[in-house]
Formats: sequence, structure tokens, C-alpha cells
Amino acid sequence: MVDARLLGYAALAFVLFLIYDAWVQDYGPKPEPIDSSAQYDTAPAQALPGSAPQQSQKNQDLPQISGFQNEVRPSSQGSKTITVKTDVLLLEIDTQGGNVVRADLLKYPIDINSPEEVVTILSSRELFYVAQSGLQSSDGNAPDHYALYDAVQTRYELAEEADELQVPLIWRNSSGVTVTKVFTLKRDSYAIDVDYKIENGSDKPWQVSQYRQLQRNYKEIKKSRFIYTYTGGVIYSEENKYEKIDFDEMVEDPLDRRFAGGWAAIIQHYFLSAWIPNPDEQTRYYSRGIETRGGQNYIIGMSSPVRNIAPGEKAELESQLFIGPKLQEQLKATANGLELTVDYGLLTIISQPLFWLLSKINTYVNNWGWSIILVTLLIKAAFYKLAETSYRSMARMRQVQPKIMKLRERYANDRQRQGQAMMELYKKEKINPLGGCLPMLIQIPVFIALYWVLLESVEMRQAPFILWIKDLSIKDPYYVLPLIMGVTMYIQQKLSPAPVDPIQAKVFMILPFVFTFFFAFFPAGLVLYWVVNNTLTIAQQWVITRRVMQQE
Repeated sequence: MVDARLLGYAALAFVLFLIYDAWVQDYGPKPEPIDSSAQYDTAPAQALPGSAPQQSQKNQDLPQISGFQNEVRPSSQGSKTITVKTDVLLLEIDTQGGNVVRADLLKYPIDINSPEEVVTILSSRELFYVAQSGLQSSDGNAPDHYALYDAVQTRYELAEEADELQVPLIWRNSSGVTVTKVFTLKRDSYAIDVDYKIENGSDKPWQVSQYRQLQRNYKEIKKSRFIYTYTGGVIYSEENKYEKIDFDEMVEDPLDRRFAGGWAAIIQHYFLSAWIPNPDEQTRYYSRGIETRGGQNYIIGMSSPVRNIAPGEKAELESQLFIGPKLQEQLKATANGLELTVDYGLLTIISQPLFWLLSKINTYVNNWGWSIILVTLLIKAAFYKLAETSYRSMARMRQVQPKIMKLRERYANDRQRQGQAMMELYKKEKINPLGGCLPMLIQIPVFIALYWVLLESVEMRQAPFILWIKDLSIKDPYYVLPLIMGVTMYIQQKLSPAPVDPIQAKVFMILPFVFTFFFAFFPAGLVLYWVVNNTLTIAQQWVITRRVMQQE
């Protein structure tokens, strides 16, 4: 008969393999930088609902984008780069189109040992990834994402005493229409207001709509065969909630849907960029793929309904652009459902309360490592009674070990009779043969949920604990915690009844070494949880086993 604990360990080993596979995906080789000289799409056509159709009725109000090889990109001669700095962001805005062509996160270094090298999300020079926006008009004369704007200055910085910074770009056409594209950035915020202030100084009505899109190149590295951190598009609507639109889908089944409000984003590990329209705006969401000399580019975006601006009238078109880390409180405050970009997967129902509990504890202890320890204590307390029943069953199993050995000797040549006799013995002694693996099976969902919390929650990124543990989201650099985990697992096995099958006994002897190897590559926070859990289990099991033995 297979020892029940072996089944529990097998289940845990399989989970560890899946997690290890994902970990390799997340921290494996990264894509090579792409030549950005050919990463530009062509300007959108000036097609609006009700105008002469330039393409199919289905797509006529979307920005038209063809391959680079088919059309010539408008000249960028005369364009400038505007540098904008706040306490958390360093942006570059191109006056051609008023597009955000670079975004650095000043509070997020790439490596904890090199604080001067910060994370870059958007870039038109390395892996092409930009936030574009523009207007389309019925007369074909509107500032799309290639129009040249005039800039008052080329450098803006949030003053120490200020809470807000505005960056205006101005465009005028020959008919007398003036468009001022205004970027408004706020202190300690990754949400940027992008507004078009329009003055129709012409003698004719001006029909106009705005579009906003994210465009990036993505050279995919080998995916995990099981689970991995998602990189790709996402949209949100009140009707369908959170929906992933992966890069392949943008090409093979282009998005074309209308609904009020919502948002569209491209997410990656820890970070995202998202366009958020006015909540009351009936928005058309679209996606597509375009071929460039640098490879395949992917676009996800939105366009607004046509706005009719009478002669002499002023109007304002509003949007918000979020570029930054997946800080859940900021995401919630920015847009409904934006916090769902912190994707905990199937175990979100466990991961979200777990993160909430960790966050609440962290507000008091101000150390994510100690928060993990305290959460482990609370989890252990919550399952104390169930674990106690299991350990009592294991202790009684230890007591009847001699009887089990005699049954194995008596029915050595009759496996069926041996199994029946052992089940009768378990029933007589009131022992649950599966009881020994219950605590481990209970831990597995919590273990996976905590893994996703550590992997997906940017709050854990580069979070220090004590001494040599400078980052709980990566492996222990000196492998101290995995070694301690292996020792605690070995002690646990010594406290548990040994399998009567010699082969199974040998497997149990090897398991601490196997699991130590697996845990050596996991984030230190996850190993810390398992070490504390094992230590508490040893204490609980030792006390219960001693009590049961003394009762005999």
C-alpha cells in the first residue's frame, strides 16, 4: 500500500515543477533589443462615420494603418523631444504626434544594487513600445499621431512645492482650428491626463473624433508549457470584465467592439500601460497587427464617437494614460477594474485576500518578510484543529507500526488479504490512513496563491527582509533559507511514522534533498513561508505525538 504522505509529496512536487517552469520563464533569457528604425506605422486615414468610405463599413472609423513597406512615413523633420520629469516619472514626448515615446520609472531600479538604472516601460529606441494618440476630422486636416505640434519649451520638471505639472502642445490648421494637447501629471501618480482643447476659429463646423492606442513590438521567448506571467493586451468592460487579448489574437481575430467606458492596456510582469477614456464615452475598441521591417507590431486602442464643433465653439476631449507599476491602490483609484491587471490567475480568490492581509500587517511592521511570517502564523492557527486531528492520526499510526509489520509478514504472498487486514486494523484503531497528507494538501493552494502574490505584486519587488535577504521576490543569494527548509523537512519526516515499504522509505530519505534543490531557485519570500510553516508544524507535531504516546 502506498503511504498517503507520498501522494501528498507527489502532488507538491508536481506543483513545484510547474512553479519552477514558470520561474524559468519569468527570469530566463530576455528578447534581444530590436532595431527601432523601422518600427513606425503609417498615419491614420481621415475616415469618419458618415464620410465617404475609404475602407469597409466595419472599420471605417478606425485609424487606418498599413505596413511600413507600403507607405512612406511622414517626415519627422522639425520634430523635437520634450523631457518631462516628476517625482516618479521621466517621460519623453515627441512633438511629432505628441506621442509618449519613452517612460522611465524613477522609483523602480532594474537591480537593487544599481539604483541609477531604472525600469523603462515605453521606448521608441529599444524594444519599440509607445503610447500614441491623435484626432481625425471629416476634412482630413486634423492632428493625427504624426502631426507636428509647437512646444513652448522642451523641458518640464515638477517643482518641489507643486503638486501638478502641465505640458501643452499646440497645433493649428489653415482653416483657423487650434488644438492644444495638454498632458497633466501629478505628484506621486502614474496616471496622466491627456486632453485636447479645441477652438474652432473657422467659419464651418468641424467634425472630429479622437483615438488612443498602444503599439509595441514583441519578440516572444519560449513560453512555459504550463503556467507563465502574461504579457499582452487586456481590455475591461462592465459587461465582460477583464479580458485578455494576446498578441496573436490581435492579428488573427482583430478586436472590434463598442461599449461605454472601460479601458485598454498592455501588461507585463509588474508593470503596465493603459488608455482610459471618459467613463461616459461610447468607445470603440480595436486591435490589429502590422508588418514592419523590424518585425510584427501589435496595436490595441480605442476611438471615440464624432464630435461636432460649431464655428466659434470650444470643446474638450478627455482621456487618461496610465504608465507605471501595478500598485493596486493606485490602480483602483485610477479606473474601475484596473487593479485586475495584477493577475493572480485561477487562485485569485485566495491570492487577493492573502495580499490584503499581508498589506494590512505590513502597514504596522513595515517589513514584508515579517508580514509573511505573521501571515503564516495566522494560516497555521486557522487550520490548527484540522492539523491536530491529522497529527494524532499519524501518532497512532506510529504506535501500531509493529502490528502493521506483523501483518505484512503474515500475508507477504497475498497482497489483497494484506490490504484487507491493514484496513481492518486502521478501522479498529480509528486511524485515517490519509490523515498524514491532509496538512500538506491544504497548504498547496495557499502555497500556489502566495507564489502568485510574490510573483505578480510589485509591492514585493525588491522588498528587503533581514541581513542578506535584500529582495524577497528573487532567490536567496546564499541558499541559506532552502537549506534550512531541507533540514526542517528532514526533522518532520523523523517525527512521522516511517513507511513499512523499504522502497517508499528510501524515497522519503531522498525527498528533503529534492525539495531543497527546487526551493533553491524560488523567491526567498516563498521559501521563508515554507520554513516558518515547517517549523510550526514540527513544534505542533512533536507536542501532539508526545501527548498521544503518554496516553498509552
